[in-house]
Amino acid sequence: MLKRKDVLEKFCVAPGKKFRLKDHDPAWDGNDDVPKAERKELAEKILSQDVSALAEAQELLYADNSWSLLVIFQALDAAGKDGTIRHVMSGINPQGCQVYSFKQPSDEELDHNFLWRCMKALPERGRIGIFNRSYYEEVLIVKVHPELIAGQHIPGADPTNEKFWEHRYEDINAFEEHLAHNGTAIVKFFLNVSQKEQHERFLERINDPQKHWKFSASDLKESAHWDEYMEAYETCLSATSTEWAPWYVIPADRKWVTRALVAVILTETIKQLDLKWPKVTDEQKREIAAAKKQLERES
Repeated sequence: MLKRKDVLEKFCVAPGKKFRLKDHDPAWDGNDDVPKAERKELAEKILSQDVSALAEAQELLYADNSWSLLVIFQALDAAGKDGTIRHVMSGINPQGCQVYSFKQPSDEELDHNFLWRCMKALPERGRIGIFNRSYYEEVLIVKVHPELIAGQHIPGADPTNEKFWEHRYEDINAFEEHLAHNGTAIVKFFLNVSQKEQHERFLERINDPQKHWKFSASDLKESAHWDEYMEAYETCLSATSTEWAPWYVIPADRKWVTRALVAVILTETIKQLDLKWPKVTDEQKREIAAAKKQLERES
């Protein structure tokens, strides 16, 4: 596995540069000179360490109460978003973390701008907010299915005009910059699964009756648009990975790799916020000393 300091650079989409998915191997799992079993064991150890570190970082984030953290997960079906969120955030205090899954928009949501429903779910100061899918669906699935634009009732909207999409990228960048200016740190993960691995996971769900609830025929239907989605992701990540809201392309064919990398990046992101424990005033120190004396007498 990579050293921690190299992880952010290797998997980050460099702002202002063209992103190419072919440069990122979905099956990457570390140094081939190290046996796979050892790599997996190391990744699981890193995950365990960072789950604990994240719990401590979340407590500090809550105590400092100046920053919030917005974590966005985007991926194609069966890439492992739910499992990654569940494993990486397993040690977090539920009171300091909120997870939102964005499905097909309602009629009310369609009657607002495309950022509106996500704006309502932003984390408050001191909290971690996780978006399982997000407003990025509007430049991904909607770009692959531009007929959906008609249902948004936008005056003069023309999805065949590239300017329409450029304006959406600009709106997203401006929105995220506004959040960063006001104390919301943003980190975005694209879980990069191969089509071969995706189909194997679909088969696993089909072959296991207890996992049938996870499978939808629409998942396979969307997979038929694979090339279109890859093009949409390449364009989107190139246009919206910024210094204030970077994208990380995480190999997703090996779940143990995915979870370890996400945990490392989240931990390092919070460390960079330079959070501080609240200062204790002289009056509070006197109150603490008095309380200590009282408790010692009573015990």
